[in-house]
Amino acid sequence: MADVKNFKQLTNKDVAIAGGKGASLGEMTNAKIPVPSGFVVLASAFEKFIKETDINIEIDAMWDRLDVTNTEEIERNSELMQSLIISKDFPEDLGEEILKEFDELKTKYVAVRSSATAEDSKLDAWAGQLDSYLYIDKKGLLKSVQKCWASLFTPRAIFYRLERKLQKNKISVAVVIQKMANSDVSGVCFTVHPVTKDKDQMIIEACWGLGEALVQGIITPDSYVIEKSTLNIVDINISDQEKQIIKAKIETEEKPVPKNLREKQKLSEKQIKELAGICINIEKHYGDPRDIEWALEGNKFYIVQSRPITTL
Repeated sequence: MADVKNFKQLTNKDVAIAGGKGASLGEMTNAKIPVPSGFVVLASAFEKFIKETDINIEIDAMWDRLDVTNTEEIERNSELMQSLIISKDFPEDLGEEILKEFDELKTKYVAVRSSATAEDSKLDAWAGQLDSYLYIDKKGLLKSVQKCWASLFTPRAIFYRLERKLQKNKISVAVVIQKMANSDVSGVCFTVHPVTKDKDQMIIEACWGLGEALVQGIITPDSYVIEKSTLNIVDINISDQEKQIIKAKIETEEKPVPKNLREKQKLSEKQIKELAGICINIEKHYGDPRDIEWALEGNKFYIVQSRPITTL
């Protein structure tokens, strides 16, 4: 079916169908960068869904009547649009294709992530605007895809489009379904120092557990500054991490970090250099400074996202 593609079938040229996240994961997979395997439910699936259910008519009407200064109206319309999308029956043929692809991943859990088709350009950063769901099993997969579609109409996503004057632009949403990396340590890497703008320095930030703790700002991560030309580590700051987000029986939850790990350095110097090397290769591949999300499971690094740095 044309509405579902494996990462291996996608490249960076496929943003219009797979969204920024989906296209980037396809590009990195084909460049032999260590990316957890997965597939993308293309934006065409969402577009067919809203057309066949007549939700597209309501969406057009919503954009025509919205006032950027009226917060209550935006929230009311957001609730209406999301409930409309989630309440409809999932297309049967699409559902069968998604579940078949899930079986081929040979995993119990996946991460289900929204991927906007206008995502992560050098001017507009969609990171954090749409929803993601972690540790989703086969039973909850299709409903999570629907929730990702609906997240195109969360209040923050609507505000973002109004602020950026993107409401008249055609923006759709694809959904990335990716083998779940069960992170012992995770974090981000900026391949150019985000504060000093020094192009020969990069920063790796690391935390115990899943990277959501870092994204949500509930912890201060370790930070390591690396000289790119030599891979020398020029600065190490170790944080005292009291909380982490880890897998629970259902979904994820916030838990205390064991006392023996709280003040411990999250990555060894050998691991810092290994990860720095992977991230430098990603920057070389794309030809521009990158904001990279990574996870360490056991002794293996995985890259789960790469986007241009928009703040330079």
